Amino acid sequence: MLKITFQKPASQKDLLFVNINSKNKDEIIKENGVKTLYLKCDEENKMNPVRNREGSQRPSISNGMNLRKLFLLVRKMIVMAKSVKAEKIAFSFDDFKFKNAKITDEELGEIIGSQLDFANYEFVEYKTPTKDGFSFIKEVIISGVDKKTEKALLKGHMIAEEVNKTRTLANTPGGDMTPKILAEKAKEAVKGLSIKVTVLGEKEMERQNMRAILSVGRGSDEESKFIIMEYWGGPKKEKPIVLVGKGVTFDAGGINLKPSSSLLGMNMDMSGGAAVIHTIALAAKMKLKKNIVGLIPAVENMASGKSYRPGDVIRSMSGKTIEVLNTDAEGRVILADALTYAQKYKPEVVIDIATLTGAAMVALGERMSAIFTEDDELAKTFEKIGEKTGDYVWRLPIWEEFENEIKGSLGDVTNVHNKDSRYGGAIYGAIFLHQFIKDCKWAHIDMAPRMVAMAGENLATGAVGSPVRLLYKFIEEYKSTKIFNKENLGG
Repeated sequence: MLKITFQKPASQKDLLFVNINSKNKDEIIKENGVKTLYLKCDEENKMNPVRNREGSQRPSISNGMNLRKLFLLVRKMIVMAKSVKAEKIAFSFDDFKFKNAKITDEELGEIIGSQLDFANYEFVEYKTPTKDGFSFIKEVIISGVDKKTEKALLKGHMIAEEVNKTRTLANTPGGDMTPKILAEKAKEAVKGLSIKVTVLGEKEMERQNMRAILSVGRGSDEESKFIIMEYWGGPKKEKPIVLVGKGVTFDAGGINLKPSSSLLGMNMDMSGGAAVIHTIALAAKMKLKKNIVGLIPAVENMASGKSYRPGDVIRSMSGKTIEVLNTDAEGRVILADALTYAQKYKPEVVIDIATLTGAAMVALGERMSAIFTEDDELAKTFEKIGEKTGDYVWRLPIWEEFENEIKGSLGDVTNVHNKDSRYGGAIYGAIFLHQFIKDCKWAHIDMAPRMVAMAGENLATGAVGSPVRLLYKFIEEYKSTKIFNKENLGG
């Protein structure tokens, strides 16, 4: 595990110094027995405000350098140091400061602290170590920081630890990450914290009329689970923020079986659930004075003689019926019951997170998640926080008119476009979910574009841990205005 320290090193032996400069290339030079990594950064040493599409200012270093490039610069430092098997690096905090910056030293410290660990991570649990072992940075020595900035750096470090734990959960092969194991991992993640974890099995879900979840999961030999995590860190009368995470631990597509080329990576279809687990764990570790509930329907979507079928009509927990036109659109089906259950808490706001549609990737590429909400202020808040944290989101429409295309002929709603159109798939996934949460302030984050890292991000291949940073910062900054009585929660 990477350690961040602020003391001057006693010895320069085996230490790689880092210097940001305007050289033509990144290079490592050894002079007088001291190794120095020169990171190319040809932008001017100034930051000027640039306006985003809402007209508000966001920080951007002149000549095109912005926060996104700053994230990449910090990560590049770690990647290059690892490439020469350095274990200790040292740099001056001032090297990452730019004149006229619109971020404080504390904000910069949190960014650097998080990006160091983010880039240092690699999933090696199933690899046999080489003779020299795996290449990881073990210590980062940062000079030129005051006590407040030290605290911010360590905060960023703690955030990244939970992001990386999310990545490990998502990267774990499906054979070793069943619904039961995911529930156990949720308990392990919050051990010693003030978080109550309740896990419903299939009999308990049957009593709750959660037939949407049960229908999807019945094709697997693995028992489905419904994971409930409750953190009551805020005032007793403050309504909770409810996070709902899709927990499909392996998605074969069911009877509408996926092609072979699409099956690899479907162990990560529980990435939304993993993000919820570690966002709540992080909030508790940071002792946030908030009330937070996490709900994770955990299933496998497999093909067997017991699987739910195209044409089936399922009565969900809400009472609404779902006409199944495609069993591979299972995530929205299980989330329907979870969103209904969320309303038992009379929530302040409900945020669901899911690797829901490949269509979101078609629409946006791989650099940002799609966000859907009817609440303009909520959308703007998430977009602003996304810029600050690096967990970017982009709003897509969720107009009432789209409901016409999911009206069922046998049931109330269809789980895909009722004319089998291939257009607007991300929107129809969101509009389906909206049918089950119309009476609450709600946002849906389709994180499929950010399930795995893409080339050029200076990150290890595999899960990227999105959107833990976004969710945590949203919760941290959210100001509740509503009250409720926790004792009145239904069973």
